[in-house]
Amino acid sequence: MPPRPSTTSDNQGPPRGRTPRRPDITGQRSSGIRRRTLLAGVAALGAAGATAAAGGCSRVPPADAAGGGRLLERLRRKGSVTLGLAGEQPYGYIGTDGRMTGSAPTIAKVIFKRLGVPRVEPFPTDFGSLIVGLNSQQFDVVAAGMYINPERCAQVIFADPEYQMLDAFIVRRGNPLRLRTYKDIARTGARMATGVGYAEIGYAKEAGVRDITTLPDQLAGLLAVEQGRVDVFVGTAVTVRNVVRQSGTTRAEATPEVTPYVRGKPVIDVGAFAFRTPETNLRDAFNRELHRMKRTGELLDLMRPFGFTAQQMTKITAKEKCRS
Repeated sequence: MPPRPSTTSDNQGPPRGRTPRRPDITGQRSSGIRRRTLLAGVAALGAAGATAAAGGCSRVPPADAAGGGRLLERLRRKGSVTLGLAGEQPYGYIGTDGRMTGSAPTIAKVIFKRLGVPRVEPFPTDFGSLIVGLNSQQFDVVAAGMYINPERCAQVIFADPEYQMLDAFIVRRGNPLRLRTYKDIARTGARMATGVGYAEIGYAKEAGVRDITTLPDQLAGLLAVEQGRVDVFVGTAVTVRNVVRQSGTTRAEATPEVTPYVRGKPVIDVGAFAFRTPETNLRDAFNRELHRMKRTGELLDLMRPFGFTAQQMTKITAKEKCRS
């Protein structure tokens, strides 16, 4: 969220072979999903990743850097855009029906249709490979709720954020170690886990946490807490609340929201779509539609089924976060 500064993971190119049919997209709601359903969704993500990788022959060729890029023109001629997503609920993932869903793909479907690009297709990968995959032309846009920070702004350009977010913890039922802040994790010596490349790694280190494990996703984090392999899993507040609620667990719970601190100052993260640096024309066209959706309330209507509330709506700009 989901959020996550690491962008150095290796990302292999797509395998050769016949292109299977890509998963479709749907606005699947997040409520009432049981543990087995969540596990099936994780398996579906892996299968969809292979499908999307095999579809590399349909990638849009590099756009001209001059004049803000021509990717939007190319996407209109092609009739589709490929989204890089990281399998993190509720931002962008493959549902149990094999279709792409989540807040970011749902927003992308609406905006790109209005921009003259009727089809939206997924390219699942791991979070740490999203920027590498984008810049190596494996997909056209990152649609994974990626947090904006100066490190990433040096590698890609961001649309203005669609949401703001604090963190939360998954802990054992009753929160026996009383973990309510990152300082609590450091003070108690609790064993912490979070996702690969997540911003929460930096926040924990800033607070003095030393025992940090990385896991594939929030479901793996929930299971690790339930089984006693870690004491706490840290993620974005919406992600943590959703996985605890959907799993129906009786052995773990989500804490209230947690504010991270950097150099003694509170941090509110924001998530946005990312584009290759030359493609300012596409980014600007996307922003115009996004801003209209914010003004009318349509953006919140699209995001609400995935656990977002009015508190997560934001007027912060990408430019502000790239400077911070």
